[in-house]
Amino acid sequence: MILIDTHIENNPNLYSIDRDLHRLVHRIELLDYINPTNIEQEKRNFFASKYNVNPQFKYKKIDFNAHKLQQALFSQDIDRIKDEDSRKFYRDVIYDYSGLIQCIETIGQGKKFYFNVLKSFGTPTDKDVENAQFILHFNDDVYNEEMFPVFNSEEALSYFNEFSKKFKFEYKVRLSNKISAAAMVQNNTQTLFLKKNHRFSANQLKVLANHEIGVHMVTTFNSLSHTLKIFHNGFPKNVETQEGLAVFSEYMSGCLTLYRLKELSYRVIAADSLRKGFNFCDTFDLLHNQYKLNREESYNISLRAHRGGGFTKDYTYLTGLKKVYNYYKEDRDLNTLLSGKVTISNAKLIEAWKQKGMVGENPYRNFAFDQNLNQSKTIDFILENLK
Repeated sequence: MILIDTHIENNPNLYSIDRDLHRLVHRIELLDYINPTNIEQEKRNFFASKYNVNPQFKYKKIDFNAHKLQQALFSQDIDRIKDEDSRKFYRDVIYDYSGLIQCIETIGQGKKFYFNVLKSFGTPTDKDVENAQFILHFNDDVYNEEMFPVFNSEEALSYFNEFSKKFKFEYKVRLSNKISAAAMVQNNTQTLFLKKNHRFSANQLKVLANHEIGVHMVTTFNSLSHTLKIFHNGFPKNVETQEGLAVFSEYMSGCLTLYRLKELSYRVIAADSLRKGFNFCDTFDLLHNQYKLNREESYNISLRAHRGGGFTKDYTYLTGLKKVYNYYKEDRDLNTLLSGKVTISNAKLIEAWKQKGMVGENPYRNFAFDQNLNQSKTIDFILENLK
């Protein structure tokens, strides 16, 4: 701490800007606004229409002044930061946060939202789609008892509580019918949301525990331990690394299946359908009738892609997994990526900050990274051959 305190004295402008940005954005999280508030009702309506009427989703109202927030972001005098790499980094931070605010304020506004999403998240490339198709060509695994959805949300809650004991941090758990995923971590409140009325398989419980707790909660609590608040609020474009790291945790813990990789591949296909101008019904038809995915999964994946007006984030799970896998194969330090909501592209900057005493050691680690428990040769073959 003495080193860190000394560095604050030596770099007052950097820490001042970091604190100002935290004050402005720490309560704002895109996922708080992007999930529709009427998911279940619109699902019933969609199925009743025989898949012919696009859902009309409603969203949480924005509870902040987006224009004033943008003004405050761009009023930061980044040029006061002496270190050139740090100065460039915080300039990128401001542009990234500005883009995310534009996304939030245009949720539900169709193409306007979609074009803002493209600036913040991009869209699948042809290579990404080819990777998804490559995975989908593999024959399905034999369906074993671990894959049957037999556990309710209360039983899932007990499982997560038991799994979390070894991490020694405390977080809140809430049941919700307003999330599109089976589980979701809210970074700014340290809360795990579980989808109400969802049935979990034994494998899915392992997957979600290693994904949500092993990575998303670990990075949240590690981020809170650092003096620089940017680790908590998020580095620019951190989603790809964070989701890739979370799926990699599934792999290392031995619960990543071909079924799961195919699910991530269908998400790439759905995100790519937005680029082609598909509406909700079109994407659902593509997944359900052409790819023969069951209607529940087709609906959920279509929902994830079309929420807000076209949300491409989901393709980054697969691209992120490949990048983290390569990072691991290069024998680089995974703990650097667990230091907060960070990115692989900024790993060297984090190491430089550590050497200067600006960043301390992580108090929490992901136990799945201690040993590779994957036993599937098919999974290894896929990860080695993704482009």
